[in-house]
Amino acid sequence: MVRKAVILAGGMGTRLAEETEFRPKPLVEIGGRPILWHIMKIYSSFGINEFIICLGYKGYAIKEYFANYYLHMADVTFDLADNSMEVHRGRAESWKVTLVDTGLETMTGGRVRRVRDYIGNEPFCLTYGDGVADVDVGRLIEHHITNRRLATVTAVRPPGRFGALEIENSRVSNFREKPLGDGGWINGGFFVMEPGAIDYIEADHLPLENEPLTNLAADQQLTAFHHDGFWHPMDTIRDRTHLEKLWATGEAPWKRW
Repeated sequence: MVRKAVILAGGMGTRLAEETEFRPKPLVEIGGRPILWHIMKIYSSFGINEFIICLGYKGYAIKEYFANYYLHMADVTFDLADNSMEVHRGRAESWKVTLVDTGLETMTGGRVRRVRDYIGNEPFCLTYGDGVADVDVGRLIEHHITNRRLATVTAVRPPGRFGALEIENSRVSNFREKPLGDGGWINGGFFVMEPGAIDYIEADHLPLENEPLTNLAADQQLTAFHHDGFWHPMDTIRDRTHLEKLWATGEAPWKRW
């Protein structure tokens, strides 16, 4: 039974510096809600409502966001004369959120290692705090359980960023706007892991994507769940603008709730 999702939310987001100078990347908004909220809603739509969030850069801002979550989601009247507050139509999620300071310089693997005590002895989901997808988390978990490996990674095809030209003797024979990447599969996050997979992370300085996953693969303990649907990271302002447009036009594929 998978009950918890770990979200990596401690990076500095330097490629999105226009937004992350004053707030952590997971709090950058799409449609007026942090991308972190969107990711949690994806998991919640599959019945996963316990979250362990690995904090680092400007982690206090994420703590403040959840400390005031009820107010963020409600209409409020402040009576300044008597210093009172009345909350109207408050809405809350059925979430249990554990926020863990995993260090400013800690790498992704080290962050997972630091929250081990909060994970317990059951398999858990794990993803990055800066990407959304319409991945079927239920099928992903079934795939993990069926294959009986320590870890499962969701394999995705990267979105194209430029129009592709097919040229014959200086004549453009075909133009494809923003095709998929070169056809290869890449790490799309949205992992499922057994607690034993954390044993492959030996120190804080290890990125999850280097020795830990490489050694899991070498030991035949890593399986892939192929996802052909929508997946998009938010690495740059261009990415954020694209995701914002999808949300504003009601065409956000990741919205399953």
